[in-house]
Amino acid sequence: MQYPQGRSLRSIFAFTGAVALLTTSACTIDDDDATDNAASSTGTEITSELAANVKDNATGVKVDKPITVTDEDGIDSVSLTDSVGTEIEGEFNEDKTEWTSSDVLDYSSSYTLAATSGTEKLNQTFTSFSPDILTDGSLAPLDGATVGVGQTIALRFDEIPTDREAIEDAITITTEPEVEGAFYWITSQEVRWRPENYWAPGTKVTVTADLYGKDLGDGMYGQQNREAEFTIGDDVRLVSDDNTKQVVVTKNGEVIRTMPTSMGMPGYETPVGVYTIGDQYESLMMDSTTYGLSLDAGGYQTQVAYATQMSYSGIYLHAAPWSVWAQGSSDTSHGCLNLSVADAQWVYNNINRGDIVTVKNTGGETLNGSDGLGDWNIPWSTWSAGNAEG
Repeated sequence: MQYPQGRSLRSIFAFTGAVALLTTSACTIDDDDATDNAASSTGTEITSELAANVKDNATGVKVDKPITVTDEDGIDSVSLTDSVGTEIEGEFNEDKTEWTSSDVLDYSSSYTLAATSGTEKLNQTFTSFSPDILTDGSLAPLDGATVGVGQTIALRFDEIPTDREAIEDAITITTEPEVEGAFYWITSQEVRWRPENYWAPGTKVTVTADLYGKDLGDGMYGQQNREAEFTIGDDVRLVSDDNTKQVVVTKNGEVIRTMPTSMGMPGYETPVGVYTIGDQYESLMMDSTTYGLSLDAGGYQTQVAYATQMSYSGIYLHAAPWSVWAQGSSDTSHGCLNLSVADAQWVYNNINRGDIVTVKNTGGETLNGSDGLGDWNIPWSTWSAGNAEG
């Protein structure tokens, strides 16, 4: 099922950044009326004269629309090249009365267009549009990934776009079977999409973000398009209950492992709520100074093995051989879920991005929904209402 646009019925995530400070010109794509002539499939009027939808010496030609050449008597040849002679590909319609470019134009580039129809010849030059600033979006999950039932779709920008609606309208999600969902901006630079409930295992998802050439507000334009296809894997969930101090793992509804744990000690209670698994590291330096706890104030810098990310704020499932004595009986960590080396290695090898962890009964606050991996803690009534208007 394909959702074309809007904030409610659609779907959408890799980081690259490039900023270009350029000058802006007015677009001069030819849209003169010619109501007495037949219209082509692209909306360009086909006349008895060889003509293009861009004027000679035009500047500021937008890059999100194709270049077309038309002649109702038929076209013999068309050549569109950039300033270094690279050919821009295009295709004729069935009766060769229209040629349409299929390659996109580059920003801030010069082009030469030549065409013939019998004795008629067309020779033009033009320059494409130069945005004030470019922004690139990082799309997740990555193409080809298999992820857990809690994985949300994310598009993170390297600038702060001001027209959120334009971005949401540029994103299309196709799912099989049909899934409805909604967009929500968790930060000023990152939009997410998720269903009301966890995905069904086996769901196929295709995300297309047509950002290139799109005005994203205040002179900012998309640097490139993004797309990905991914699959929802098994329904794997972990529940960590501080009343029992056990982590129970289920796969498609059946318990497959139970692991003793030691969570956040008093004053560092592990936040409750739903977490979505993120990155995994065979070895990772845990450094409390990154969130403001100095070594003199009881902080730490500890290398840990088999670290599985639960939050952007630094909560992980990880090996903690120093606290095996407490695992299953008392809380000794600064918020992480301490496990034995064997259990942490099992998690590292068997738990995937997008799997769900629910933490209960710690006495801590609920994990912030804008943490980055806490999306499911935002109520659906809030999420589905959207916040494209800020």
